[in-house]
Amino acid sequence: MKKIRLMLVDDHDVVRVGLKTFLQTQENFEVVAEAGSGEEAVPRALQAHPDVILMDITMPGMDGMEATRRLRVLCPECLILALTVHDDKQYFMQMLAAGASGYITKQSAADELVSAIHTVAAGHVYLQPALARWLLEDYQRLARQVGQLEALPSEAGEGEVIGLDALSQRERQVLELVAQGLNNQQIGEGLGLSPKTIARHRERIMHKLNMHSRTELVKFAIRTGLVQLH
Repeated sequence: MKKIRLMLVDDHDVVRVGLKTFLQTQENFEVVAEAGSGEEAVPRALQAHPDVILMDITMPGMDGMEATRRLRVLCPECLILALTVHDDKQYFMQMLAAGASGYITKQSAADELVSAIHTVAAGHVYLQPALARWLLEDYQRLARQVGQLEALPSEAGEGEVIGLDALSQRERQVLELVAQGLNNQQIGEGLGLSPKTIARHRERIMHKLNMHSRTELVKFAIRTGLVQLH
């Protein structure tokens, strides 16, 4: 079985040593790189090309959210699992918006961390069950607001007023899949394109619509009827 190549990003040496020691006891894990900050993480990831990056959030200098945003553009094949002490909705939502494929707290059991890594490495999204309720709450709140958003288009930003006609057919396909919660790798597999190509499409979509987060894209897709809430 091919080993899952891991990178550890945490500003505490003791945490990284402990994680590395544990993870390398798993027969299908290999720790190929480490970094103590976001600044270190970006070039080391580009050099090592790990399958999954375990990313801390709060670090001196460049934090985990900014490092995640940069890596999703520069190394889209590197999947990111947030591993943090923060059991906090704001951090949770911001890391997902930055492009993380999973979120788990350091208080989790060891077998849950192993499961999370396998899930993310397989191209799926892992959300710690105790925290996933926040995503459901936001989805339900958005569903309740859909009627208001459609009735009050003037509340949208300038980019949203442009409408779907500003996007190419391919960009509409990508936007629809983004709004459904798929990551770049999953979208690429569905459309027969590379994750890097999908990342470029997403950048162009955000530029054309003057948007800056997945949440804004989801709202736009719902309001324009590109995706339907059931």
